[in-house]
Amino acid sequence: MLSDGKEKPEKEKLKNSRGSGNSNEGNSEEYIDLRLKHCLAYVLHTSGTTGIPKIVRVPHACIVPNIQHFRMLFEITQEDVLFLASPLTFDPSVVEIFVALSSGASLLVVPTSVKVLPSKLAAVLFSHHRVTVLQATPTLLKRFGSQLIKSTVLSASTSLRVLALGGEAFPSLTVLKNWRGEGNKTQIFNIYGITEVSSWATVYRIPEEILNSTVKCELPVQLGFPLLGTVVEVRDTNGFTIQEGNGQVFLGGRNRVCFLDDEMTVPLGTMRATGDFVTVKDGEMFFLGRKDSQIKRHGKRLNVELVQQVAEELQQVESCAVTWYNQEKLILFIVSREDLVKDYIFKELQEHLPSYAIPDELVLIDALPFTSHGKIDVSELNKIYLNYMNLKSDCKLNGKEELWGKLQHLWKSVLSLSEDPSMIPKESLFLPSGGDSLKSIRLLSEIENLVGVSVPGLLEIILSSSILEIYSHILQTVFADEDLPLSKSYATKRKFSDINQEEADGKSSHQKCGMPLNCDNAINAFIALNRGSQILSLNTTRFLTKSGHCPSACSSDLTSQINIQNVKSINPPPIIEKSEKPSFVAKVSEEEKPVIGAEKLELRVRWRSDTGKCVDASPLVVVPAIDKSSATVYIGSHSHRMKAVDLYSGKVKWEQILGDRIESSACVSNCGNFIVVGCYNGLIYVLRSNSGEKHWVFTTQDAVKSSATMDPTTGLLYIGSHDQHAYALDIYEKTCVWKLKCGGTVFSSPCLSLIPHHIYFATLGGLLLAINPATGDRVWKHFCGKPLFSSPHCCLQYICIGCVDGNLLCFTHFGEQVWQFSTNGPIFSSPCTSASEQEIFFGSHDCFIYCCNMKGHLQWKFEATSRVYATPFAFQNHNYSDETLLAAASTDGKLWILESKSGQLQSVYELPGEVFSSPVVWESILIIGCRNNYVYCLDLLGGNKK
Repeated sequence: MLSDGKEKPEKEKLKNSRGSGNSNEGNSEEYIDLRLKHCLAYVLHTSGTTGIPKIVRVPHACIVPNIQHFRMLFEITQEDVLFLASPLTFDPSVVEIFVALSSGASLLVVPTSVKVLPSKLAAVLFSHHRVTVLQATPTLLKRFGSQLIKSTVLSASTSLRVLALGGEAFPSLTVLKNWRGEGNKTQIFNIYGITEVSSWATVYRIPEEILNSTVKCELPVQLGFPLLGTVVEVRDTNGFTIQEGNGQVFLGGRNRVCFLDDEMTVPLGTMRATGDFVTVKDGEMFFLGRKDSQIKRHGKRLNVELVQQVAEELQQVESCAVTWYNQEKLILFIVSREDLVKDYIFKELQEHLPSYAIPDELVLIDALPFTSHGKIDVSELNKIYLNYMNLKSDCKLNGKEELWGKLQHLWKSVLSLSEDPSMIPKESLFLPSGGDSLKSIRLLSEIENLVGVSVPGLLEIILSSSILEIYSHILQTVFADEDLPLSKSYATKRKFSDINQEEADGKSSHQKCGMPLNCDNAINAFIALNRGSQILSLNTTRFLTKSGHCPSACSSDLTSQINIQNVKSINPPPIIEKSEKPSFVAKVSEEEKPVIGAEKLELRVRWRSDTGKCVDASPLVVVPAIDKSSATVYIGSHSHRMKAVDLYSGKVKWEQILGDRIESSACVSNCGNFIVVGCYNGLIYVLRSNSGEKHWVFTTQDAVKSSATMDPTTGLLYIGSHDQHAYALDIYEKTCVWKLKCGGTVFSSPCLSLIPHHIYFATLGGLLLAINPATGDRVWKHFCGKPLFSSPHCCLQYICIGCVDGNLLCFTHFGEQVWQFSTNGPIFSSPCTSASEQEIFFGSHDCFIYCCNMKGHLQWKFEATSRVYATPFAFQNHNYSDETLLAAASTDGKLWILESKSGQLQSVYELPGEVFSSPVVWESILIIGCRNNYVYCLDLLGGNKK
């Protein structure tokens, strides 16, 4: 059997062993029976791959092939000395014992009292008894310490001929190379297996040229090829065997079968799930992590072993371990080579790991605890952390006098700023200083650890206010009964002290508009398009029908842009993990280029307009019913400019300089004579749509990044502010009809439902609120647990919103959660629906654009080349009326046009800057802002039915 197996190349054997796709290798009617005489070799008790304790009964026929193969692989002779590293309760001990005894080699058995002393054990193994073969866990080897490993275990003069590491993730090649002394010739193997298919399943010898290479290798060590009689399969989430990509390992073989728990008979060739995930590339398997090492953190899926691997490669780290404490905190335990500064380690980790993988806490320990099986003792680490926290609690803040200094230290630590003695300027803001939403959560945790209590509302303050205001908020919350040096009202007053007095008092040099709410149809019929396929139409039914933009069947004037007249029931299309590459590349200028042109559509710049600074706001397009050729794009930028640009020519109609940066997207009034936009200076501007002149300015107490929503039944406008309030404004009477404290910063834009009549607001405190638009009374609220940067989106039945924990949440209009759909990254993108309201589209920071049905089931997902922050826009192909398309943007500047039913790529175009603006499409024209300071208008060409 061995000679037959050796005739095939290793990769070919692995491919063949995985390729059958069957759960049983042999005849499904053939069984192995526990009751047969001499069937069993031994019985073990294990925790199992899923964490459920199992009894594993191992037949002779299952374990003997392991022993035979390792004897040959390691070329064991009677001159060899094998160390019994594993206890008898750990099945590799069986291989160690019988490989030695069946070869006439010596087996060294060492008392536990010697095993726990690394220096003494090293002397026993390599000086006194000259061990030649060592099979061990990486943790057991690490306990020697890198210096002892290099000078003794893997030195040039070592007796060790074979080192086989298994039972845990294999060390990185960088670490392995650092362990080897110059001139060392030890053969090093990566071995892998599970107790349920006792004992080992695959093996890979690290080539000498890789071990001796000075070039840094980032790739992990592969798992290698199957051992004698073993079948290895990699299956996807649907249970299908794959030859490329990511999946779970399944192990088995005709005789490589064990009895689990109460099993009396088992089909020959049974395949067991391992709980281990790998990626297959060019016929080679690379370990990704265990199922129970995959955690969801900050909405992103993370393998904790990656954190450990990166930390181990740091120069000051001797060894380390990572735990997911209580499923809420990522803790890194470090055994250091020398005195080390925690902030230095955090800074190093931030250079090599994404922000969601940075540990919450770093704990220095003298040595790693390990189990009798030679693996990391996680329960003991948790006890160490608990003791550490108890000690830390004794070092809590002694009083408010210490707060300012310690807050400065935490600020520098989280943002990886140099620890110089200089003070952080009091007006410093977290996000402009290098922070992001994930770092803000870490700062929140550190502050709450420091003060020893939860600080409600602090996350919003961190994201939107200065360090002085953060300090003030903590004082007010934690030391409420003491005199405070700084009040919130003072902070607000200071922040807005430079507001133009004429603007701040709400007065205007322009006359009040005399336009009544119910305007003359002939004069005021228009259609307004906003991000997320939102359309506002007023008295335009005939106009829309003629233009092919039919409003949906509901009675409101608030509709989706596209509508398919006869929506037929169809089966959901298959999930598309990644669309195929289109067939040709178009030649264009270097600055803006269609990276990949598709056979159906091509994007070509019609015009671009310079705003002076980044354009993060999304465009508002207003198309008059009587003269659609005079359609206008309204958009603001970081340069404080608000612009009105002709949709077709790109000619600037007017430009108005406002008081600060503009990220809010414009909203049109009921009469069409005004546009409303929020500003960083806390003001909400009402400008004349034809000239840009200020009609009215309303003052809030903090920045306004939220975009207004208009109620076509009343003409009222609703908008949120970072001052944690929602506002209802009557721009004709120039009054605030109501304002409501929302319990958190309102970053996103409100969403209006006409039936039932609700206005929905979301906060960075994680609250979704339903409010009565007429009175401002709260109808219901739901706490989502994490900040909501995404704007809510209404349809006839449901309200949907994305959360930074990576979930898209769906509620009824009465506040009952219907479902949630999980992605692998925070969702900042707002959802949008198709005209039929059968599909919902959104993007995620995991770089995918998603389409779900209204039951929360995935229809398709498309992988972009960067995070998707913007809101997609569903629209009808103007040249092919039966086709519905989806426009989306990723932050690297790429615009993606997808077929909305299948997710198939139709066209992609790259802008020369980052994109946080969302696209808007009218007919065959797409408008979007870019961080290279320009607003772009692109034509969608082609798409005719063939």
